Amino acid sequence: MRKILFGLFYGFTWLIAQIPTKASFILSDFIYLVIYHIAGYRRKVVRKNLTNSFPSKDLDAIIRIEKAYYHHLCDLFLENFFLLHASRQRAVKRCKFKNPEVFEKLYAEGKSAILVSGHYGNWELFALIGKVAKHTSLGVYKPLSNKNFEVMMNRTRKRFGGIPVPMMDTLRAIVDCNRKGQPFLLGLVGDQTPPAKHIQYWTMFLNQDTPVYLGIEKIAQKFDLPVYFCDMQKIRRGYYEVNFELITDNPKSLGEFELTELHTHRLEKQIMDRPEFWLWSHRRWKHKPKKNTQSQ
Repeated sequence: MRKILFGLFYGFTWLIAQIPTKASFILSDFIYLVIYHIAGYRRKVVRKNLTNSFPSKDLDAIIRIEKAYYHHLCDLFLENFFLLHASRQRAVKRCKFKNPEVFEKLYAEGKSAILVSGHYGNWELFALIGKVAKHTSLGVYKPLSNKNFEVMMNRTRKRFGGIPVPMMDTLRAIVDCNRKGQPFLLGLVGDQTPPAKHIQYWTMFLNQDTPVYLGIEKIAQKFDLPVYFCDMQKIRRGYYEVNFELITDNPKSLGEFELTELHTHRLEKQIMDRPEFWLWSHRRWKHKPKKNTQSQ
């Protein structure tokens, strides 16, 4: 039964992907009416997250951000249906990488780097980085409970030139690239929520105590990798631009937790500037800190 349902879903997304771009916006607006005004999909979660993150904003301002977020979320659904079936040639038109030349010198010197992003804009488009960089592109992801969907998403990422890497295999993938002499760009999402038993560090993020993974900092320092923040901006519906910003080219010179603070709060600034494009329906703050937990 699950395979049948998955097959129906796959066929449905294929049909949606054939719709012209402008027509998909009309469909997205209709889906918005359904999931926001009728179904109320995770509205309590989104409202709570926004209210806690922006305590100085009144209810009208919160609702404006909330509605803009749901419009973006519906666009995101259809964009990713499109990406499931689009050719690489069609997909690359959706995302412009503004300064890929920052990686040319690194590649010439045989050096690798870490690219940090969040669940902002359309993070699936980062799989297209292979279009503009010669490095091997490694995209780290958290495995899904539904393996059919995981296989489908990874097939798309591979088609765009990326190599999907399950989170627990990150170090193995790095060592393998180094052994083969392949410079790589390691893509990591910096706003994943650690399981409660794996929380080692808390920071103040969007006015709330927030648990963060230390993996970016540990990997950067262990392998001496420069770290770049991927500043993705939605320039119009369905289209994005990315600017790569150097956070550090000498991670070993930074103190404990300093790199974690730098990349986390760069993401925070991105969200504060244009909050409607972050994934507010995610239960980011489901864990609460204990008094003896390390925090900044």
